[in-house]
Amino acid sequence: MAKYVVMGAGAVGQNTARELVAAGHEVRLVSRSGRGAHLHGVEPVAADATDADRVTELTRGADALVNALNPPDYSTWDRDWPPLAASLLSAAERTGAGLVIVGNLYGYGRVDGPMTEQTPLVPNGHKGALRVRMWEDALAAQAAGRVRVTELRACDYTGPGIGGRMSMLQELVVAPVVRRRPVWLLVGDPDAAHTWTDVRDTGRLAALLAQDDRAWGRAWHVPSAPARSMRQVAGEVAALVGRRTPAVRAIPAPVVKGMGLAVPFLRELAETRHQFDRPFVLDSSETERVFGMAPTPWEQTLADTVAFVQDPAAVPGAAGNGISETAA
Repeated sequence: MAKYVVMGAGAVGQNTARELVAAGHEVRLVSRSGRGAHLHGVEPVAADATDADRVTELTRGADALVNALNPPDYSTWDRDWPPLAASLLSAAERTGAGLVIVGNLYGYGRVDGPMTEQTPLVPNGHKGALRVRMWEDALAAQAAGRVRVTELRACDYTGPGIGGRMSMLQELVVAPVVRRRPVWLLVGDPDAAHTWTDVRDTGRLAALLAQDDRAWGRAWHVPSAPARSMRQVAGEVAALVGRRTPAVRAIPAPVVKGMGLAVPFLRELAETRHQFDRPFVLDSSETERVFGMAPTPWEQTLADTVAFVQDPAAVPGAAGNGISETAA
């Protein structure tokens, strides 16, 4: 039996922990609150992830440390992320545990065509630049022989166990259609193809990479279903709940920009607007080929997502709200 430490008890962290336990391993799930006791076979622990000594203590003897943290306030990432990333990298170096980083696609910036793991990292703003710097610091540590690292990159999340700002698709499309409300998009072209990653597949890949020596030293894309537009998803949700397909409208960019003067979250959307104004498609074929992992079928993802929005207790095994956490 191997031992793994998962930092962050949101949906990614909980799904990762669940997959590792199912594989027969010992799992410690760390969050500021220490929640997660409802996961069978998982040891929940409360700790401050910025405390490198404490994280090192919790990681001793572990085969790998999974960074499933994600500060929820995008406007304070420049303040919040560096000490978290440094703490976990230090703990991995000091204990010999491999470091699995749950990342995103911000580092790619504006792209033409599907993104592969070989797409250049040319970030569009400060959040993307921060994620690139974190990854390059980790790679440099591996190149120096101090640690083993890998990063998995997912597109925007959907699936049971997340909600609110943690899933733009669920907040702006799925929930309004289910509740028979208008669909107003804060960003983007309603007809632009976009990849949506099932949050459970992110947990599956994080657990898989933590157990496989082929993972180290590079990034991997989370297997994701074929891209579809937000208008297309609205129609699919409407069909599932038995209502007419609603009109899908985008709030004009100048209006959203004006709203951002008072709402920091909306202001931060400007940096990633390009992801929704044009096709934004993830190519996960290399991960699928190397590890034999296929994405959850879109029909299942959407049905489970709708069921979760209707009743969070209706989907067996759904993790708690929030992609990942540093507090709560």
